[in-house]
Amino acid sequence: MYEVSYLQELIEKEISRYSRQWDIQHPLNLYQPVSYALNVGGKRIRPLLVLLAYQLFGEKPESILKAAVAIELFHNFTLLHDDIMDKAEMRRNQPSVHIRYNENTAILSGDVMAFLAYGLLLEIPSDRIIEIATRFTLTAREICEGQQMDMDFESRTDVTTEEYLEMIRLKTAVLLGCSLQAGGRLAGCDEETGHVLYQVGIDLGIAFQLQDDLLDTYGDQRHFGKNIGGDIVANKKTFLLVESLHKAEGQQKKALESWLKKEKFNKEDKINAVRNIYDELHIRRITEQKINEFSNSGLESLKRLPAPYDRKEPLLSLISALINRIS
Repeated sequence: MYEVSYLQELIEKEISRYSRQWDIQHPLNLYQPVSYALNVGGKRIRPLLVLLAYQLFGEKPESILKAAVAIELFHNFTLLHDDIMDKAEMRRNQPSVHIRYNENTAILSGDVMAFLAYGLLLEIPSDRIIEIATRFTLTAREICEGQQMDMDFESRTDVTTEEYLEMIRLKTAVLLGCSLQAGGRLAGCDEETGHVLYQVGIDLGIAFQLQDDLLDTYGDQRHFGKNIGGDIVANKKTFLLVESLHKAEGQQKKALESWLKKEKFNKEDKINAVRNIYDELHIRRITEQKINEFSNSGLESLKRLPAPYDRKEPLLSLISALINRIS
């Protein structure tokens, strides 16, 4: 069984190998942006989950590296298109693909990333590959549904907590679930165990996104890697804002709605004012409770899996680190 650091090294080497290949593939203006997008880095959480889930039940996780790279490719494809829709100019402290090249190139290169991902997945010699490709296809569709919900929320002030949790389940969590399930099933785990792994990924993904929401408002900018309060400035529907809109009353409600409607404002003033309302409503504590609810559910399910503890320990440690992260 390999340590997490070694699995991360395997993933980086495999991504670098494909990246060098695509960097010289013609037409260059189609494939070089793919290489660029992969080379700007990232946590590589999803491919790591694939390999860690495989290690629960199987040997030689390097044998399914193509599945890990396929999922990382697909994840980066979604980020590339998200950046276009969000007009985000930076990704991981580097110019976004549509800024580095142009928007049309970014759209087409993103498209080819999705198909490259499918190609890699289908190269894996396994009698379960149709099952895994079917889950992968459903996951791809659900991510699109989640993105559309997120865009629809932009013009609404009546988004419910249940709707928000469903949106982040689709937009973020399903790919983590797919990663864990694919790794486990490729290693030979039974269908029921694969379903448990999938649900662990769902719980982890929701907790991960809620933690991201919390860090954007209450994180330490030195660690978080981007400006604190960006979601507040952009009126982005986060768990914190959705909860506040439902709990605020009287002057609090009026003040919050007023800040959401303002088109001209001082950013720091808005961040401080909205954060003060969150504090008055104890939104930080409520969010932390919800994070704990989902993370504890995922961890408990993982502990009950029919695999030796020493094989589960790296995955348990990774999940705990992701939930308790400060960046």
